[in-house]
Amino acid sequence: MTDEEWDLIGDLFAPYWTPGTMGRPATVDRRRVVDAIFYVTATGCQWRALPAVYPNWNTVHRLHLGWSRDGTWETVADRLRALVRVDAGHDPEPSASIVDARSVRGASTVTSATRGYDAGKKISGRKTFGVVDTLGLLIAIVVATASTSDNTGGIAVFNKARTKTRRLAKLWCDSGFKKTFIAHCRQRHVSAEVVNRIHAHAFVVLPQRWIVERTWSWTMNNRRLQIDYERDPKVAEGFIWAAHSRLLLRRLTQSPTP
Repeated sequence: MTDEEWDLIGDLFAPYWTPGTMGRPATVDRRRVVDAIFYVTATGCQWRALPAVYPNWNTVHRLHLGWSRDGTWETVADRLRALVRVDAGHDPEPSASIVDARSVRGASTVTSATRGYDAGKKISGRKTFGVVDTLGLLIAIVVATASTSDNTGGIAVFNKARTKTRRLAKLWCDSGFKKTFIAHCRQRHVSAEVVNRIHAHAFVVLPQRWIVERTWSWTMNNRRLQIDYERDPKVAEGFIWAAHSRLLLRRLTQSPTP
């Protein structure tokens, strides 16, 4: 990361210990730890294969587990999303969103208690439910077993998205989200609209739906997200938030090519 990027998020990774207080002094540079997590996310390498230029892999792994489970990575992405929206001339809190789900194969480290089988896509692993705004920025995600229905997962991720924005009034989804999900949204004063396929035998870009598909393609550029290796779904969510945060940092600090 550049100094400009670190200035945007560095305070969220501050060590618990500060000079003048009791406790063991922090000896590992948090900025180098975050760089190491970005490296693992992008390259997909094993923790033990982390290059020696970064802190010890065990320390990086332990901190990533903690930051994933306590919501630090999600907080980072929330802050950066608001900054990107303001920079683009939008309100920090979105009023419209798109929901979708994608399934990924689970490695042998994904235990049977947290994995399932997606019969439609014929994938054994986990399913990620995501809500994005009209710019394609992630608002909320939920990682569940691949056998989780779109209704169940959609309601869970919708409820998380509702806590992020009080302005949410419109949501688009595909036909996999049934009447139960739509009724749940409408009971909370959010209009849910199903975007159906335009042509049954040809590829046609669907209105609004292409935005969330583009977001999934952004995340798939990170090799660690192409297969789920994590025993804890919360850690898998942490990797997704980390990948998205890296993308948002670049948007905020790098000038567009003329």
